[in-house]
Amino acid sequence: MNLVSVSNIQNFLSDKTFLLRYNRKNYSIFLNIENQTLAFLSEQECFFSSYLNNVSKNDDDHYMYDTQFSWNNNINSCIDSYLHSQICIDSFILGDSDKYNDSYFYSYIFGKGRNCSESENSSSSIITSTNDTNNKNSRIGESSNNLDESKQYKHLWIECENCYELNYKKNFKSKINICEHCGYHLKMSSSDRIELSIDPGTWNPMDEDMVSQDPIEFHSEEEPYKDRIDSYQRKTGLTEAVQTGTGQLNGIPVAIGIMDFQFMGGSMGSTVGEKITRLIEYATNQLLPLILVCASGGARMQEGSLSLMQMAKICSALYDYQTNKKLFYVSILTSPTTGGVTASFGMLGDIIIAEPNAYIAFAGKRVIEQTLNKAVPEDLQAAEYLFHKGLFDSIVPRYLLKGVLSELFQFHNFFSLTEK
Repeated sequence: MNLVSVSNIQNFLSDKTFLLRYNRKNYSIFLNIENQTLAFLSEQECFFSSYLNNVSKNDDDHYMYDTQFSWNNNINSCIDSYLHSQICIDSFILGDSDKYNDSYFYSYIFGKGRNCSESENSSSSIITSTNDTNNKNSRIGESSNNLDESKQYKHLWIECENCYELNYKKNFKSKINICEHCGYHLKMSSSDRIELSIDPGTWNPMDEDMVSQDPIEFHSEEEPYKDRIDSYQRKTGLTEAVQTGTGQLNGIPVAIGIMDFQFMGGSMGSTVGEKITRLIEYATNQLLPLILVCASGGARMQEGSLSLMQMAKICSALYDYQTNKKLFYVSILTSPTTGGVTASFGMLGDIIIAEPNAYIAFAGKRVIEQTLNKAVPEDLQAAEYLFHKGLFDSIVPRYLLKGVLSELFQFHNFFSLTEK
């Protein structure tokens, strides 16, 4: 980014309009500065003020900024934090409110990070403080909401984990939790996945009354294990980190288990293992095709070796299902699938399907780097990289999944009950 015709910061403040060149495009920037005594933290005589008003959004998602001047060390640190956080604040602050002080503004700007992303119709602004306590009516940037209003409407939007754009929450479910800006597949609840995969009115849950206890009386200095389970049950409306049951997929009877990452990170404890094992045994007895949708951080540490033994128990049930009964099991790996789930039933499917951009691993990137003392490439545990290494059979977008599963089942002689 190049600033044109601005020799120093004093001239910068005196000019109401200057030319900005960004990505080979020129922008005319207008600064509405009513008082030139604006300063950051009222500590230095240097000035910092920048605002890009009504700039057309281009393909680069990074926010506009200016760093062309020789600042002292303190201001350099502030700007560096700002640039790295790439913030935008969709609000304006009127300085005559006593409850907003300099430290509040500073912590808001440099502490928010990427928690706020601008939409196409919003404007970004930088809030500054003033040395003059008698003149607190300075305003930079124009926007329709103040800070309280931004927080009030925050629940209406969902931020994409990939591009940091905002998706309207009301329409997000109809878009099956796929970012409308970049196509990234965000996490889905187990209930939403049941709606996506199972025909309406055919879902029959199993073992809903099965709940976790505290088999090893796990000691925690923070929240007791039982209280944590209760908290997640209230938060998610689920009894455990997996939902199991039977239903029809395009008329084909199936047994399906769906893990829910929102419940303690989809961790696999004794109850999760028991519910999945019972589902597999039921599918074995009823000769049903089996689907397991994986989304887990691994074995649940609060249950110790009892959670680890679920890996062997589930694999044993799958051996009878696949080898002895010659039935068909499809494993679907969603983001994230890690730890004991990856090391057991997640990788045992007759057909293994992954969602696009899914994070699939046994150990995390940081653990591998600390163990091997080697840098791990960023995409090493991404679904696309692992697919090219032959780890699973296909990457299927979420909106195509039901049709793909239906074709797979028909190919393996499982047909719809409604077909004539």
